[in-house]
Amino acid sequence: MISVTFYKGNRLVLGIKTEKGILDVEAASMKFPSINNVSRSVYDLITEGENLQQKISRLIGASLREDSLILEEASLDYGPCVPEPQNIICIGLNYKKHAEECNMTFPAAPIIFSKFNNTINAHEKEIMLPKHSSQVDYEAELAIIIGKKARNVKKEDALSVVYGYCNANDVSARDLQSQSSQWLLGKTSDGFCPIGPYLVSKEEVGDPNDLNIVSYVNGEIRQNSNTSDMIFSCEELISYISEHITLQPGDIILTGTPEGVILGFPEEKRVWLKNGDVVKVKIDKLGKLSNTFKTEKDLKSTSVNGLK
Repeated sequence: MISVTFYKGNRLVLGIKTEKGILDVEAASMKFPSINNVSRSVYDLITEGENLQQKISRLIGASLREDSLILEEASLDYGPCVPEPQNIICIGLNYKKHAEECNMTFPAAPIIFSKFNNTINAHEKEIMLPKHSSQVDYEAELAIIIGKKARNVKKEDALSVVYGYCNANDVSARDLQSQSSQWLLGKTSDGFCPIGPYLVSKEEVGDPNDLNIVSYVNGEIRQNSNTSDMIFSCEELISYISEHITLQPGDIILTGTPEGVILGFPEEKRVWLKNGDVVKVKIDKLGKLSNTFKTEKDLKSTSVNGLK
């Protein structure tokens, strides 16, 4: 199942991608009340799993003849595909060629850091360039969305606790990141974790360790890799993290970025993100995430990220 969130006024509602467009789940469930107890939030979709997916599939079947219930994607005001994760857990230096471009040895264990909920952002939303940074970078990443509470998960069972996957951009202010041994300041500016546009359930994706991942800046390809280049696979990451942190439904794991980030260029060739730059992240089966970077004075939205 492929889901999105979008705004009706200031309310964030659930949509499901169909062959004709995006099904407005709220409107459809009101139109067909005989299909009982259809939950209307992403969290419910993640936690209720197959039972809710079956109900939504029935709702889709009933709704495809009702044009008013199907919306064109171009008309949507997107929200984050996972609006309020309890945890955003990030992995550093997890692609072999990225480690090589940074002249760093492969880590013996996953390098873990975090972002906060203020960083969550959405497809087609603007990202503010921080006043106190002049070195903002992109990082295309595969995001794992946890579907079940998990602690001490074995590697061979790790994918059983996954709901699905989405595109992510681990936006990083490199000058702030390097101010201390902790990366937090450079990673947690408002809106620095856009995700989406889609949340795609795991059965639609298949093997998460064999997906092409590409980033573009103003239409130019910057990163072009495959998740098979990860040092630690999705299963290894989930298992390792769950040994130390109890994972909760809706938690996001950013799995690291491949080579091609600005930081990996020779210093004299680094051109950091600037006002008006458009960065896109495209991963097999997950669609394309697009965001425009703006200086604070040019930022149109009064919200700090994709949440109103």
